[in-house]
Amino acid sequence: MKSLTFLLLCLLTATAFMFTTVSATDHIVGANRGWNPGINYTLWSNNQTFYVGDLISFRYQKTQYNVFEVNKTGYDNCTTEGAVGNWSSGKDFIPLNKAKKYYFICGNGGCFSGMKVSIVVHPLPSPPSSAEHNSKNESTKSAAAAVARGVESLIMVGLLWAGYVWI
Repeated sequence: MKSLTFLLLCLLTATAFMFTTVSATDHIVGANRGWNPGINYTLWSNNQTFYVGDLISFRYQKTQYNVFEVNKTGYDNCTTEGAVGNWSSGKDFIPLNKAKKYYFICGNGGCFSGMKVSIVVHPLPSPPSSAEHNSKNESTKSAAAAVARGVESLIMVGLLWAGYVWI
């Protein structure tokens, strides 16, 4: 039974490597420090690259803080007048659906203590041109062949270990 389990584990691992997909990035504001006063969010945002389809998420104590999406004037003056969105769950996931500059502030006074962040969201990169595509296609074929050889090796090792194949 252990051998069969190991074999299945090898096959599942190999399959996972073969079917990787591209997904959106969740940018957690402030990383492990969260959405709190006294953090340099400009420095944090300058170390991020945002693309259309990504998420920006804010983590904070919902009884103390909140998040407003505002325009540049609201950002500069720490005002929520004309806000285009507001969140207060303490764990807010905001989709970045357009390539533009976004401005977020804490609307209950935290903005004056540095709780504001602006980000630039870039469009998704264009697909490669046909010449680039052909050269990338060749390297993809080579990579696929290498993965296939690796999968075959994993299966053989699993079978040998399990005692199903004798040399």
